[in-house]
Parts: sequence; structure tokens; C-alpha cells
Amino acid sequence: MKQLTHYDIENNQKQFPITIVCDAIRTPENIGMCFRISESFGVEKIYFHENSPSLENRKVSKTARNTIKHIKHDYYKDFTAIVQKLKKEGNTIIGIEITDKSINIQDFNFKNHKKIVLLLGSERNGIENVDLIDYSIAIPMFGKNSSMNVIHSLAITLYEVTNQLAISN
Repeated sequence: MKQLTHYDIENNQKQFPITIVCDAIRTPENIGMCFRISESFGVEKIYFHENSPSLENRKVSKTARNTIKHIKHDYYKDFTAIVQKLKKEGNTIIGIEITDKSINIQDFNFKNHKKIVLLLGSERNGIENVDLIDYSIAIPMFGKNSSMNVIHSLAITLYEVTNQLAISN
């Protein structure tokens, strides 16, 4: 067995109709990892709140590596306004959030939605206004803790979404 390097691997590059909206993510490492994970899974675009850490932040750029150059991104001022704009553009708004209406991620059929927006809540408070989302999905957990890091949740969700969408294509 030989461990492969970046030069040995040629990924099947593909883009999916997925947009990420980060609801006031404040940790620079989480911003950087959002880029890195999103680029790895073929996300079209990421939106950050205007008060999120700058892309020039050393921790953001170090964590993101060069993926900032490879994925479209923009900023928003008003969370409600950006979600409503994306809804009008035909997106299904899916919150990665534990609610009384959450559907277990493996039971949600992502193939039924042409354009998907995944909402990530802030590290401290979750999604600002869950009434704006069309669906909420939850990742089943088996330990005592009821939540995980926002970027870990994104990675698991993107794996499930792209796995379902790739099979349908």
C-alpha cells in the first residue's frame, strides 16, 4: 500500500446546485474550513455576514488554503433579506439545525429539490430565525452531547447531499 499525494490524485470535478449561507459565523477557522469543505464538495457559492471575519484574516486564509480562489462568495447585511432573495430564485432553504420538526439527514430526499441552500447557524445561537427555512435536518448523534461544530455538521451534510445528487445524475 502506498499513501498518495495531491499530485497522485485526480478528482472527478463536479459542481452541484448548492449554496451555503453562514448565519453570523464568527470563528476565523470556521470561515476558512467552510471554504475548504465547500470547494471539496462542489458547492456553487457561499454567503457570509458582513461582520464575519475577513478573508484577509491570517487564520481564515491559512485554514482555507487556496480554496478561496476557487469558490464564489459574497456578503450579506440582512439575514432575512438574503434568505428571501434566495427563495425567490427557486432555492429550497434547508437549515442544519435541531428543531421539533427536524428530519434525520438520511431520511431527507435532497434529489427532490433543484436548487438547495444550506443554512448554517452561528456557533453560539444556531440559526437566527428558523421560521424562514423550508426544512430543517438533523444529524443523528449517539453520545450525550446534542450538538457538534458547525463545520463538522456542514461536512456531514454535504457528503449526504452530494452522494444523493451524484447518484441521480
